[in-house]
Amino acid sequence: MRVERKQSVVLVPFLLQGHLTPMLQLGSILHSQGFSVIVAHTQHNAPNYTNHPQFVFHSMDDGLQGIDMSFPSLENIYDLNENCKAPLRNYLVSMMEEEEEEEGDQLACIVYDNVMLFVDDVATQLRLPSIVLRTYSAAYLHSMLTILQQPEKYFPFEDSQLLDPLPELHPLRFKDIPITTVNNTVQAPLLEFSRSMCDVGSSVATIWNTMQDLENSLLLRLQEHYKVPFFPIGPFHKMVPVASSTSILQEDNSCIDWLDRQAPDSVLYVSLGSLVRIDDKELIETAWGLANSEQPFLWVIRPGSVYGFQCAEALPDGYEEMVGERGRIVKWAPQKQVLAHPAVAGFFTHCGWNSTLESILEEVPLICRPFLADQPVNARYLSQIYKAGFELEAIERTVIDKTIRKLMLSEEGKDVKKRVVDMKQNIVAAMQIDGTSHKNLNDLVDFISALPSRLAPPTPVVEQS
Repeated sequence: MRVERKQSVVLVPFLLQGHLTPMLQLGSILHSQGFSVIVAHTQHNAPNYTNHPQFVFHSMDDGLQGIDMSFPSLENIYDLNENCKAPLRNYLVSMMEEEEEEEGDQLACIVYDNVMLFVDDVATQLRLPSIVLRTYSAAYLHSMLTILQQPEKYFPFEDSQLLDPLPELHPLRFKDIPITTVNNTVQAPLLEFSRSMCDVGSSVATIWNTMQDLENSLLLRLQEHYKVPFFPIGPFHKMVPVASSTSILQEDNSCIDWLDRQAPDSVLYVSLGSLVRIDDKELIETAWGLANSEQPFLWVIRPGSVYGFQCAEALPDGYEEMVGERGRIVKWAPQKQVLAHPAVAGFFTHCGWNSTLESILEEVPLICRPFLADQPVNARYLSQIYKAGFELEAIERTVIDKTIRKLMLSEEGKDVKKRVVDMKQNIVAAMQIDGTSHKNLNDLVDFISALPSRLAPPTPVVEQS
């Protein structure tokens, strides 16, 4: 225990799986350092309390009952931010009253996901220190900031420009721009939201689920821009003292028995994450690409992930019988366990940041099929800078088949595997006692412990007469 006096940290995660997971992992890391951890969460996608008995949980009324939040719209996200403001403020006020009566722990700070924009307002009102959590790569935030500084330089663009490079954002091309476009143009409300999400407001620091050794030059550039301390203490999922499930969906553990029956380094794991949806054409092309590659595969087809279909019924008739024991299809898998399995040799992925880190730390090279947000940036860095995987050039069965064989069977695939092993070794070194992630975690604990319990009110501006 490094914290002499018991201090509590309030965590405010965003409700999507890719955001909730790193926040809960951060909670476990901070708890292991002697802080008591309170998770103030939305009613949608509430975490499973039984998986985290060390935390105190507080459910905030998000006012979105009956609304499908599996793929939230911009309007939904703004409503969520508005609706949660009063519940969080009231809860924090009651905590502060208990603290004054010496019945509760000292409230050290609030750590919030950058999508939960309202937390900055609440923290400022109550004069509480706040810290932003970035759940993605520094490369993604750097690309967003660069684009937001001069959006007219990037939008609109023509289809003929999709593969044109962006020299100031090497290795990105127009098609990798991490802001959703409609007909290659972007709407003003989305630009405004993106700016808000990139802002740190009055926060006193930023915590990152990335590694200094991996993204040092980008982190330095970003720190110069934001002028607050950065604490890159990733990879969270390996920095946690004891791993516990953070999955919102029910995991099908029977696929581990199937993996146990497969040869070492023979299986391709296919999962496009907890958010994206594909059309039935992509599902069918992927199905035939997997079948034609003749490689064993474990394929996650999440309920609701194929437009117009509930689950795998969009597959070609007789498909599962045809591939037989060589293929296994599940609705959701215990991903960290799958990637760590000796039978798994490759990961066909959407390149979300959690999946990317989990794959590299298990020495599993990637086939990159990105969709939105940070995924195209991650995919491009993985294939072009780190050379830890292959980009899927087209969603077409012969291309998918060829890319799978290249990863699993070719000399080029072996080279990629070696580079992933090297990346893993560098990241593991950062987690050792004298490594950068470990040192940054010690610095973060000292930083939070030294924060004033209440910030001074802002100095009023005196008008010149």
